[in-house]
Order: sequence, then C-alpha cells, then structure tokens
Amino acid sequence: MNEIERHTPELYNDVCQLIDDTRSRLATTVNAETCLLHWHVGKRIKEDVLYNKRAEYGKEIIKNLADRLTQRYGKGWSDRKLLHCIRAAYTFPEDEIVYAVRIQLSWTHLRSLMYIDDDLKRKFYMEMARLEHWDTRTLDEKIDGMLYERTALSRKPEELIKQELAEIQETNSLTPDVVFRSSYFLDTLGLADTYSEKDLEDAILVNLQSFIKEMGSDFAFLDRQKRITVDAVDYRIDLLFFHRGLKRLVAIDLKLGKFKPEYEGQMLLYLRYLNKNERKEGEESPVGLILCSEGNTEHIEYLMLEDGNIKVAQYYTQLPDKKILSEKLHKAIAIARENQTR
Repeated sequence: MNEIERHTPELYNDVCQLIDDTRSRLATTVNAETCLLHWHVGKRIKEDVLYNKRAEYGKEIIKNLADRLTQRYGKGWSDRKLLHCIRAAYTFPEDEIVYAVRIQLSWTHLRSLMYIDDDLKRKFYMEMARLEHWDTRTLDEKIDGMLYERTALSRKPEELIKQELAEIQETNSLTPDVVFRSSYFLDTLGLADTYSEKDLEDAILVNLQSFIKEMGSDFAFLDRQKRITVDAVDYRIDLLFFHRGLKRLVAIDLKLGKFKPEYEGQMLLYLRYLNKNERKEGEESPVGLILCSEGNTEHIEYLMLEDGNIKVAQYYTQLPDKKILSEKLHKAIAIARENQTR
C-alpha cells in the first residue's frame, strides 16, 4: 500500500464527518425556521380574522390567501395548511413555540400536539417526546393510547401536575408518577383467551421489544425468575428490570385475576431483599410493579400502594373498547383528584 492509499481512508472519514455534521445542523435550523414560520403565519392570519370579527370573512380570506400563495410558491400552502398554522397560533403561546423549537420538535409533532385541548396534557406529551425521543408516529400512538390518562400524574391536582412537569423540564429526568401507569396494553403478545402466568411471562420474553415499548424506553431487562433466598427459602421474582432514568431496580410480578392483599407482602419482601443485596451505589431504592389481569381499585386505595414503592396496574392482552376505557380512566382521575383535595 502506497502513501496515498494509506492516508485516503482517514481523509475520507474526516470529510464524511464534516458533511454529516453540517447536514445535521442545517436540518435542525430548517426545522426550527419552518415551525416558527408556520406559527407566525397563523398568528398574522388570526390577528386579521379577529380584527374583522366575522367567521364568514375568515373562511373567505383563508381560501383566497391559499390560492394566491399556491400560485406564487407552489404546493404546500393549501387552505388546510393555513388552518393548521392558525390552530398552532391559537394553541401555543410564543414562549411555548420557541421552547418546542429549541427542543427540536418538528412541525408534524406540533400538528399532533395542537389538537390536545388540555394545556397540562399537551405539556406532558411535549416533555415525554423530548425525553424519550419519540418520532411523530410514536407520539400519535401514545396520544391515541391515552398514555397521560393512564399515569399517576394525571390523578393529581392541577397545581401539583404543573409543579412536577416544571421539575421534569428543569432536571431532564422522569418521576415514578410519569413512568408507571394504571394500565398497560399487552395486545402485541399474541396470547389466546386462556393462558397461564408462565404463558404470559414467556410471551413477554419473546416479544421483549414491544413490551419495553409499552412500558417505556428507559426500561432495561435484567433477569427472569430471579431467585432470592431468605431463611433458606427460595423465592422467584417473575421479571427484573432496571429503569435508567429513575436509577432504580424494578421488580415485576405477573398475576392472573384481581389484586390480593397478600401480593403486597410478597412484593415488599422482594424489594427489601433487592435493596439490601442488589442495589448499587448511586441507585435509588427499588420499585415493585404488580401486574394483574383484572382491576380492583378500592383495595389499592385502602392499602395506599400508589403512595409508596409498590405500584399496581391492570394489563390488557386484548385492546379494550376505547370509549369504555376513556370513561373509566376519566372517572378514576376525577375520584383521585377529589380524594387528594380532601
């Protein structure tokens, strides 16, 4: 190999790195300018329509403006597009749109977020998209799956939700109330109508990627049927995970049927063992998640499990009717907020 051939790979790699870095910066800049442009266009139209105070005028002016912009700039400025711009201007205050641009959310992210009417819910999805690096497809799936309504965070009074979201934004780290949910959708496991706890565990391991996607991207699998020995008696933890954001071990117990009080004692034993024997320096205390196939909220509330390091949730192997689930979740949120207010 001559001198030129010897140095060519290094030169090639360096030049590729320069090109890739510049393209990445350009893409970020273009995305930011696109989002801001659309918001400013919407704001300008909004001001014009409000000034004239006539809905009919608004429809007419938007259609006329779309036709003229299309003639000048080509496709991409339809009346539908302008309506999205206006919606963005009504939904996002200027500081929020600037923040969204700074954390590199795309226009398609914003288009999904702008149709969430609840400000706190929208803020939740914005922070989750940032921290877990969701693409727009994942964001849409999480919104459609009512992720926010399934978190413990949604059950808190509004002022506490604001405080926790502000803390997440400031510290760039998730909290247990955001990570753990009241229900999980395990419909991708392909389980039949009748199955055992072992069948469920086997299906999770076979479909580990989809299971972690439902649980949250920061979960890392460690072990199954983790054996622990106490007083010469062997116990086994169904699944053991580590959550990178929370810096905690997460012990998961899989149960058929409703939650039973004795499950709490069993999980408490697991957590105390893990805390004493498996917890590493710099980690927080372990968390337990008991997954049951049926829900019984009263037992969980009376035992105050959601306030400690033991979480209980219902899992669905078949997707429930969305309307029924939505009603159930919103009812649970209302009851929980009322109880906390008292």
